[in-house]
Amino acid sequence: MNLYEKLIVDYDKSLNKNGVRGERLATRLAALSEIGLTPDCGSYRIGFSEEEKAAKDLVKKWMTEAGLEVTVDGAGNVFGRLEGKNPELPALISGSHVDSVPNGGHFDGPLGVLAALEVAEAWKQTGYTPERPYEVVIFTDEEGARFNGGFSGSMSMIGEAKPEDLLPKKDINGVPFSEVLESIGLTTDSFFTSKRDLDKLEAFVEIHIEQGKRLENANTSVGIVTGIAGPCWLKMTFKGQAGHAGNTPMNDRQDALVAASQFIYEVQALPQQVSSSAVATVGKVDVFPNGVNVIPGEVRLTVDIRDIQKDTRDKLVELVIDKAHTLCNNHNIELEVEETFREAPVPISEDMQEKLANSVKAQGIEPAYLPSGAGHDAMVVGRKLPVAMIFVQSKDGISHNPAEWSTLGDCVQAVHVLKDFLETYR
Repeated sequence: MNLYEKLIVDYDKSLNKNGVRGERLATRLAALSEIGLTPDCGSYRIGFSEEEKAAKDLVKKWMTEAGLEVTVDGAGNVFGRLEGKNPELPALISGSHVDSVPNGGHFDGPLGVLAALEVAEAWKQTGYTPERPYEVVIFTDEEGARFNGGFSGSMSMIGEAKPEDLLPKKDINGVPFSEVLESIGLTTDSFFTSKRDLDKLEAFVEIHIEQGKRLENANTSVGIVTGIAGPCWLKMTFKGQAGHAGNTPMNDRQDALVAASQFIYEVQALPQQVSSSAVATVGKVDVFPNGVNVIPGEVRLTVDIRDIQKDTRDKLVELVIDKAHTLCNNHNIELEVEETFREAPVPISEDMQEKLANSVKAQGIEPAYLPSGAGHDAMVVGRKLPVAMIFVQSKDGISHNPAEWSTLGDCVQAVHVLKDFLETYR
């Protein structure tokens, strides 16, 4: 059974209304899934690849058929524009990305692009013209799988892609950034001069799968994102004294792993001290010398700390560092802390949340509110423009995996919410 058949098998056709057609959305999701299809039935369309370009080209064809004027900027971002009744007004913009992680799923990114396009299709079918211009966007390289970065396209659009950050990079095969651009018909000059006139853009709204279980647990199709968490990464090194596991008494040890293990255990209790949306994760641990009969002399680990508000995120960073120092003092262990990454959170304004809530209620759905722990293009664009995000229920919270799944009914409900949001935006 292919993706279209899986999507359509239990689809409630009563959701086909006001020009929106679930079958069209399913057909297009299935068509994109064939580009870069892996043996595991996953998706392999990393940024700046021929597969990403092929997916963009296919969507560009659909954009043209929907009556949109298609342009491509120097970063490879694709825009499909529909002029409104008042073309001088700043445009509303919606979309996402079509690149994937290696062996990823078929909804993360493409759903946001195709949902935004489905609104334009519905307007064409019903003869509706929006008040202000509307643009469907495909951002380049959101996932960052090729250069271990991400958000290249959206950063270029807002003018924050910097040559000093990107030009030194080499991809997973050791190919320099400039050569990768040239291989798909782009240039470094065009890439770093692709900033849009942001005064001509009103707001950005993105549909995305939740990548979590909150909506599934609440048994609701869609949710309103309250903010996009900003991560801070800490690299911590616990330094003790390596020694013989048999000849060193238990009361005369400086075991770095014991201190680090207690720290890892106690970190999980810290986020709830600052907010209900804060999280902290120790996701990588290296032990040295890592011998069966050797007391660990050094442990290096990373802590990923996130929240949707800067003040609470930064407070949690302080708590994590303080906890590590306290435990190291207790165990006679030295500690080194290096901050390797910090990104500002992007809270969603109450006004934008209220607008989305009205559109959710218009579909007969009780609004559900939830934070986004993952980064999105909306996080980048939100540094310059008002943004909103609609989450779609994810089965079992699985993402970046061939098993990634959202029902067609839930996806179409999100299209109706987006359509109403765009039509009633004031």
